[in-house]
Amino acid sequence: MAMFKRPDAELYYEVHGTGFPILLFAPGGLKSAVGFWSLANAPWMDPRAALSDRFTVIAMDQRNAGKSMGDVKPDDGWHTFAGDHFALMDQLGFDRFHVMGGCIGGSYCFEAIEHDPCRVTAAVLQNPIGLDDNRDVWDAGVESYGETVRAREPSISQATIDAFGRNMFGGDFVFSVTRDFVKNCRTPLFLQPGTDKPHPPHTSAEIAALAPNIEVQTDWRGPNYLEESIRRVRAFLERNTPI
Repeated sequence: MAMFKRPDAELYYEVHGTGFPILLFAPGGLKSAVGFWSLANAPWMDPRAALSDRFTVIAMDQRNAGKSMGDVKPDDGWHTFAGDHFALMDQLGFDRFHVMGGCIGGSYCFEAIEHDPCRVTAAVLQNPIGLDDNRDVWDAGVESYGETVRAREPSISQATIDAFGRNMFGGDFVFSVTRDFVKNCRTPLFLQPGTDKPHPPHTSAEIAALAPNIEVQTDWRGPNYLEESIRRVRAFLERNTPI
Protein backbone atom coordinates (compact mmCIF):
# COMPACT_ATOMS: atom_id res chain seq x y z
CA MET A 1 0.00 0.00 0.00
CA ALA A 2 1.73 3.10 -1.23
CA MET A 3 1.54 6.35 -3.17
CA PHE A 4 2.93 6.68 -6.71
CA LYS A 5 3.90 10.18 -7.78
CA ARG A 6 3.52 11.41 -11.33
CA PRO A 7 4.30 14.94 -12.60
CA ASP A 8 0.62 15.93 -12.28
CA ALA A 9 -0.81 13.36 -9.87
CA GLU A 10 -0.30 11.29 -6.74
CA LEU A 11 -1.94 7.86 -6.93
CA TYR A 12 -2.79 5.43 -4.14
CA TYR A 13 -2.29 1.73 -4.88
CA GLU A 14 -2.08 -1.65 -3.20
CA VAL A 15 -0.27 -4.84 -4.18
CA HIS A 16 -1.57 -8.23 -3.03
CA GLY A 17 -0.21 -11.72 -3.64
CA THR A 18 2.35 -13.06 -6.09
CA GLY A 19 2.32 -14.37 -9.64
CA PHE A 20 1.41 -12.90 -13.01
CA PRO A 21 0.07 -9.36 -12.52
CA ILE A 22 -3.55 -8.20 -12.76
CA LEU A 23 -4.29 -4.48 -12.68
CA LEU A 24 -7.72 -3.73 -11.20
CA PHE A 25 -9.99 -0.82 -12.11
CA ALA A 26 -12.61 -0.54 -9.38
CA PRO A 27 -16.31 0.24 -9.73
CA GLY A 28 -17.62 3.65 -8.73
CA GLY A 29 -17.69 5.76 -11.88
CA LEU A 30 -15.36 8.75 -11.61
CA LYS A 31 -15.09 7.94 -7.88
CA SER A 32 -13.46 4.58 -8.76
CA ALA A 33 -11.48 3.60 -5.66
CA VAL A 34 -10.15 0.42 -4.06
CA GLY A 35 -12.82 0.34 -1.36
CA PHE A 36 -15.62 -0.24 -3.87
CA TRP A 37 -14.40 -3.81 -4.36
CA SER A 38 -15.36 -4.66 -0.77
CA LEU A 39 -18.64 -2.77 -0.29
CA ALA A 40 -21.07 -4.47 2.07
CA ASN A 41 -23.55 -6.62 0.11
CA ALA A 42 -21.76 -5.94 -3.18
CA PRO A 43 -22.84 -8.46 -5.84
CA TRP A 44 -19.25 -8.95 -7.07
CA MET A 45 -16.10 -10.63 -5.80
CA ASP A 46 -13.25 -8.72 -4.23
CA PRO A 47 -10.41 -9.75 -6.59
CA ARG A 48 -7.81 -8.74 -4.03
CA ALA A 49 -8.94 -11.63 -1.84
CA ALA A 50 -10.26 -13.96 -4.53
CA LEU A 51 -7.28 -13.97 -6.90
CA SER A 52 -4.17 -13.01 -4.92
CA ASP A 53 -3.29 -16.62 -4.12
CA ARG A 54 -2.48 -17.12 -7.82
CA PHE A 55 -1.75 -13.63 -9.16
CA THR A 56 -0.12 -10.37 -8.15
CA VAL A 57 -3.20 -8.16 -7.81
CA ILE A 58 -2.67 -4.41 -8.11
CA ALA A 59 -5.57 -2.21 -6.99
CA MET A 60 -5.63 1.58 -7.23
CA ASP A 61 -7.68 4.70 -6.63
CA GLN A 62 -8.12 6.61 -9.90
CA ARG A 63 -6.91 10.20 -9.93
CA ASN A 64 -9.18 12.42 -7.85
CA ALA A 65 -10.90 9.41 -6.29
CA GLY A 66 -10.27 7.88 -2.88
CA LYS A 67 -6.78 8.80 -1.71
CA SER A 68 -5.51 9.79 -5.19
CA MET A 69 -5.21 13.37 -6.40
CA GLY A 70 -4.30 14.93 -9.73
CA ASP A 71 -4.57 17.95 -11.95
CA VAL A 72 -7.50 18.34 -14.34
CA LYS A 73 -6.84 19.93 -17.73
CA PRO A 74 -9.22 20.68 -20.62
CA ASP A 75 -7.65 18.02 -22.83
CA ASP A 76 -7.70 15.27 -20.18
CA GLY A 77 -9.72 12.16 -20.92
CA TRP A 78 -9.46 8.39 -21.11
CA HIS A 79 -5.87 8.63 -22.34
CA THR A 80 -4.94 10.50 -19.15
CA PHE A 81 -6.07 7.59 -16.99
CA ALA A 82 -4.32 5.10 -19.30
CA GLY A 83 -1.13 7.10 -18.82
CA ASP A 84 -1.51 6.66 -15.06
CA HIS A 85 -2.14 2.94 -15.42
CA PHE A 86 0.86 2.18 -17.60
CA ALA A 87 3.16 4.45 -15.60
CA LEU A 88 2.21 2.57 -12.43
CA MET A 89 2.90 -0.81 -14.04
CA ASP A 90 6.23 0.51 -15.33
CA GLN A 91 7.08 1.66 -11.81
CA LEU A 92 6.27 -1.81 -10.47
CA GLY A 93 8.34 -3.48 -13.18
CA PHE A 94 5.50 -5.31 -14.97
CA ASP A 95 5.80 -5.35 -18.75
CA ARG A 96 2.72 -7.46 -19.55
CA PHE A 97 -0.37 -7.87 -17.41
CA HIS A 98 -4.05 -8.75 -17.26
CA VAL A 99 -6.68 -6.09 -16.50
CA MET A 100 -9.99 -6.42 -14.69
CA GLY A 101 -12.54 -3.64 -14.34
CA GLY A 102 -15.96 -3.19 -12.78
CA CYS A 103 -18.39 -0.48 -13.91
CA ILE A 104 -16.25 2.32 -15.43
CA GLY A 105 -13.37 -0.15 -15.12
CA GLY A 106 -14.60 -1.96 -18.23
CA SER A 107 -14.01 1.19 -20.25
CA TYR A 108 -10.59 1.61 -18.62
CA CYS A 109 -9.84 -1.96 -19.75
CA PHE A 110 -10.72 -1.15 -23.34
CA GLU A 111 -8.65 2.04 -23.21
CA ALA A 112 -5.67 0.09 -21.87
CA ILE A 113 -5.92 -2.38 -24.74
CA GLU A 114 -6.14 0.45 -27.25
CA HIS A 115 -3.20 2.23 -25.60
CA ASP A 116 -0.85 -0.77 -25.86
CA PRO A 117 -2.41 -4.08 -26.97
CA CYS A 118 0.93 -5.89 -26.78
CA ARG A 119 1.13 -5.38 -23.02
CA VAL A 120 -2.46 -6.27 -22.06
CA THR A 121 -2.80 -10.05 -22.15
CA ALA A 122 -6.48 -10.47 -21.17
CA ALA A 123 -9.34 -8.40 -19.78
CA VAL A 124 -12.26 -9.12 -17.45
CA LEU A 125 -15.16 -6.71 -18.05
CA GLN A 126 -17.57 -6.73 -15.13
CA ASN A 127 -20.80 -4.71 -15.25
CA PRO A 128 -19.51 -2.39 -18.02
CA ILE A 129 -20.91 1.11 -18.41
CA GLY A 130 -22.34 2.45 -21.65
CA LEU A 131 -24.67 4.99 -23.22
CA ASP A 132 -28.28 3.82 -23.48
CA ASP A 133 -30.85 6.49 -22.65
CA ASN A 134 -28.84 7.44 -19.55
CA ARG A 135 -26.94 10.62 -20.44
CA ASP A 136 -28.16 12.12 -17.14
CA VAL A 137 -26.10 9.56 -15.19
CA TRP A 138 -22.86 10.74 -16.76
CA ASP A 139 -23.74 14.43 -16.53
CA ALA A 140 -24.35 13.96 -12.81
CA GLY A 141 -21.09 12.06 -12.41
CA VAL A 142 -19.10 14.85 -14.05
CA GLU A 143 -20.87 17.46 -11.92
CA SER A 144 -19.97 15.59 -8.73
CA TYR A 145 -16.39 15.12 -9.92
CA GLY A 146 -16.13 18.83 -10.62
CA GLU A 147 -17.39 19.71 -7.15
CA THR A 148 -14.77 17.42 -5.61
CA VAL A 149 -11.77 18.73 -7.51
CA ARG A 150 -12.79 22.40 -7.38
CA ALA A 151 -13.32 22.22 -3.62
CA ARG A 152 -9.69 21.17 -3.33
CA GLU A 153 -8.35 23.43 -6.10
CA PRO A 154 -10.65 26.39 -6.88
CA SER A 155 -8.38 27.53 -9.74
CA ILE A 156 -9.72 24.65 -11.86
CA SER A 157 -12.42 26.35 -13.92
CA GLN A 158 -15.89 25.05 -14.66
CA ALA A 159 -14.99 25.28 -18.35
CA THR A 160 -12.15 22.82 -17.71
CA ILE A 161 -14.51 20.42 -15.92
CA ASP A 162 -17.01 20.69 -18.78
CA ALA A 163 -14.30 19.94 -21.37
CA PHE A 164 -13.10 16.97 -19.31
CA GLY A 165 -16.67 15.68 -19.09
CA ARG A 166 -17.14 15.88 -22.85
CA ASN A 167 -13.85 14.04 -23.40
CA MET A 168 -14.91 11.26 -21.04
CA PHE A 169 -18.63 10.87 -21.74
CA GLY A 170 -19.43 12.94 -24.82
CA GLY A 171 -19.35 9.91 -27.11
CA ASP A 172 -21.45 6.79 -27.12
CA PHE A 173 -21.22 3.00 -26.70
CA VAL A 174 -18.63 2.40 -23.89
CA PHE A 175 -17.22 5.95 -24.27
CA SER A 176 -13.51 5.04 -24.27
CA VAL A 177 -13.41 3.15 -27.60
CA THR A 178 -15.60 2.64 -30.65
CA ARG A 179 -17.62 -0.33 -31.79
CA ASP A 180 -15.12 -0.82 -34.63
CA PHE A 181 -12.34 -1.10 -32.09
CA VAL A 182 -14.18 -3.82 -30.15
CA LYS A 183 -15.02 -5.61 -33.40
CA ASN A 184 -11.32 -5.83 -34.22
CA CYS A 185 -10.04 -6.45 -30.68
CA ARG A 186 -8.10 -9.72 -30.55
CA THR A 187 -7.35 -9.54 -26.82
CA PRO A 188 -9.16 -12.32 -24.90
CA LEU A 189 -12.16 -10.85 -23.05
CA PHE A 190 -14.35 -12.22 -20.26
CA LEU A 191 -17.68 -10.44 -19.83
CA GLN A 192 -19.98 -10.38 -16.81
CA PRO A 193 -22.89 -8.31 -18.20
CA GLY A 194 -24.56 -5.30 -16.66
CA THR A 195 -28.28 -5.16 -15.90
CA ASP A 196 -29.21 -1.61 -14.86
CA LYS A 197 -29.24 2.01 -16.02
CA PRO A 198 -25.54 2.90 -15.57
CA HIS A 199 -24.52 -0.57 -16.79
CA PRO A 200 -27.00 -1.19 -19.61
CA PRO A 201 -27.73 -4.76 -20.68
CA HIS A 202 -27.84 -3.51 -24.28
CA THR A 203 -24.22 -2.32 -24.05
CA SER A 204 -23.07 -5.68 -22.72
CA ALA A 205 -25.02 -7.44 -25.48
CA GLU A 206 -23.29 -5.27 -28.08
CA ILE A 207 -19.87 -6.05 -26.63
CA ALA A 208 -20.66 -9.77 -26.68
CA ALA A 209 -21.88 -9.60 -30.29
CA LEU A 210 -18.96 -7.52 -31.57
CA ALA A 211 -15.89 -8.92 -29.83
CA PRO A 212 -14.29 -11.81 -31.74
CA ASN A 213 -12.54 -13.37 -28.72
CA ILE A 214 -14.96 -13.23 -25.80
CA GLU A 215 -16.41 -15.49 -23.13
CA VAL A 216 -19.64 -14.49 -21.36
CA GLN A 217 -20.89 -15.48 -17.91
CA THR A 218 -24.53 -14.41 -17.80
CA ASP A 219 -25.27 -15.40 -14.19
CA TRP A 220 -22.59 -13.96 -11.96
CA ARG A 221 -24.21 -11.56 -9.47
CA GLY A 222 -24.76 -12.14 -5.78
CA PRO A 223 -23.83 -14.77 -3.21
CA ASN A 224 -25.47 -17.64 -5.08
CA TYR A 225 -23.03 -17.21 -7.97
CA LEU A 226 -19.95 -15.92 -6.12
CA GLU A 227 -17.96 -19.16 -6.11
CA GLU A 228 -18.76 -19.85 -9.75
CA SER A 229 -17.84 -16.28 -10.68
CA ILE A 230 -14.46 -16.63 -8.99
CA ARG A 231 -13.89 -20.04 -10.59
CA ARG A 232 -14.73 -18.81 -14.10
CA VAL A 233 -12.66 -15.62 -13.85
CA ARG A 234 -9.70 -17.49 -12.39
CA ALA A 235 -9.86 -20.16 -15.10
CA PHE A 236 -10.06 -17.53 -17.84
CA LEU A 237 -7.07 -15.60 -16.48
CA GLU A 238 -4.99 -18.73 -15.95
CA ARG A 239 -5.79 -19.92 -19.48
CA ASN A 240 -4.57 -16.64 -20.90
CA THR A 241 -1.50 -16.15 -18.70
CA PRO A 242 1.68 -16.20 -20.81
CA ILE A 243 3.95 -19.16 -20.13
